[in-house]
Amino acid sequence: MPSARSADAGAELLVPLHRLAHGRTGDKGNRSNISVIAWRPEFWPLLVEQVTEAAVAACFAHRQPRRVTRHLLPKLQAMNFVLDEVLDGGVNDALNLDSHGKALSYLLLDLPVRVPASLRPQLAGPPPD
Repeated sequence: MPSARSADAGAELLVPLHRLAHGRTGDKGNRSNISVIAWRPEFWPLLVEQVTEAAVAACFAHRQPRRVTRHLLPKLQAMNFVLDEVLDGGVNDALNLDSHGKALSYLLLDLPVRVPASLRPQLAGPPPD
């Protein structure tokens, strides 16, 4: 009879990105930079695989970025995304409440990520529902 541990081996959890990483946001004109930094080195391969340019573009589709570019920083287990023309014209032109885009990392940190169940004990924050 298989143990509960072996049955759990192939299982996956769907958790928000903030359980695996934290973020920082900056801006310049109509461009936003969002950094995603893994909490633990073992999360890095999952981030590289799933937090892609396409996934980030889809996350920000309502802001209509002209282009999303990802820069990997593997020695830091971090990545930086550059979102062009995403700030409604920038600080001086936008009627947006957050024209600086400082809170945009929080939107990205809600991105769902698939995680092997074996990594559950290492996830940050409250356990998934």
